[in-house]
Amino acid sequence: MRLYFKYLQILFKSQMQYRTSFLLLSLGQFFIPFAIFAGLYLLFERFGQIKGWQLFEVALCFGIIHMAFALSECFARGFDTFSSLIIKGDFDRLLVRPRSTFVQVLGSQFEFTRFGRLLQSLFVLIWAVMNLPIDWTPIKMLTLIFMIISGVLIFTGIYMLAATMCFWTVQGLEVANIFTDGGREMAQYPLNIYQKWVSRFFTYVIPFGTVNYLPLLYILGKSEGDGVLYLLTPVAGSLFILPCFLVWQFGVRHYRSTGS
Repeated sequence: MRLYFKYLQILFKSQMQYRTSFLLLSLGQFFIPFAIFAGLYLLFERFGQIKGWQLFEVALCFGIIHMAFALSECFARGFDTFSSLIIKGDFDRLLVRPRSTFVQVLGSQFEFTRFGRLLQSLFVLIWAVMNLPIDWTPIKMLTLIFMIISGVLIFTGIYMLAATMCFWTVQGLEVANIFTDGGREMAQYPLNIYQKWVSRFFTYVIPFGTVNYLPLLYILGKSEGDGVLYLLTPVAGSLFILPCFLVWQFGVRHYRSTGS
């Protein structure tokens, strides 16, 4: 991890060399989800509720998934842009170093301007929590933290799967955006408003449902049961990253250089 934090420090200093550009990009990232949330707000102004869900309940769901997405985009950006390493032949250089390719690719790029998006999502989350009559307990607070962390791991796992495909396709596949951008758009609403096959796909295949919808029912008091079980639900969802890591290792073992 020392190497990872060294990468983090170097790239942060690099991006801060152009502070005006950094601040403007961060400001832009702040307003991107703001526009999305404005659309959600206007939707509730028109219809009042969606299948029994009120504005602040959906806002909490929105804040959690967008915070997870922003953190993943910031710290796992290396996998999202992995195809450039393959095309330029730079991945060959990483292979001859006596360090894990996982850490090197993860540390190859950080997108700190995503803090603008993270800040906006944090505002929405705090605004929702302050307006919801939630009886907070230590288990509920831990569940909320695990929901965000597990969301980060799921998005990172999807980035890893997309990066692994580059070993065979060279170019990055835009289809991965269906599960990152598309997954974020789907998971910003409670999954029970969709058809069953959609909610099942995003629960059992890509487990966004286990990191926001199911624990959210417990936090909001919409579902009764063992609090510890709901605490562990997002943790179980985060295990999604383990098979993704194994697939990545498989791809590294079968890598053939482009000769660039």
